[in-house]
Amino acid sequence: MARIIEGTRKNLIGEKVKMLRKEKNLSQQQLSDRLETLAIYICRGSISRIEDGSRTVTDIELYGLAQVLGVSIDIFFNNLEM
Repeated sequence: MARIIEGTRKNLIGEKVKMLRKEKNLSQQQLSDRLETLAIYICRGSISRIEDGSRTVTDIELYGLAQVLGVSIDIFFNNLEM
């Protein structure tokens, strides 16, 4: 089966996560800590890997990121550059 994402990039939303996190003035550790309050466990290192596109994101993680960052899920997919 062909991959939707070419190369080594493993998610489409990493850059948007980073942008939104910085807009909220959150460190990667703070984002991780807030996700943990929703029982979504993504360590700081994994947040970094999501942001640089080297880690996949599950649907529950995507939901949690949207909740913590105060956005709808579809915002992650607006204006994507593939």
